[in-house]
This record gives sequence, structure tokens and C-alpha cells, in this order.
Amino acid sequence: MSKINESMLVSEILDLDPDVSKIFLRNGLNCLGCPGAAAESIREAAEGHGLDLKALLADLDDYLDKL
Repeated sequence: MSKINESMLVSEILDLDPDVSKIFLRNGLNCLGCPGAAAESIREAAEGHGLDLKALLADLDDYLDKL
């Protein structure tokens, strides 16, 4: 079951598990400490960084499912 949806803020996702930052970094989302992390949804962040949102969400869900 998906724990992440595209409207969640980056900071909300990071609050689920601090180690999820590894997934963001592996997918090219390197600005986790920037002010945008508290204001941008994962969809906005992915679009702003030219990332594949579906792949990022799948990677995040896969990681969180293993916890």
C-alpha cells in the first residue's frame, strides 16, 4: 500500500523516516535542507528538478514498505 502521495510535502516524507533522505539523494533530489523542503510537495520538487515522479514515488514506497 502506498504511504506516499504526490501532494505530500518533502518535509512530511522526511518525517516518516530520517533515512528516507538516502532515497531522495539517490534519485537526484539534493536540496533536502533548503526552505523548499518545507513548502514544496514531492510533485513540485520532482518537476523542479526534472525527476521522474512515478519512479521516485515507487522507490520511496518500496523503501518504506521494508521498514
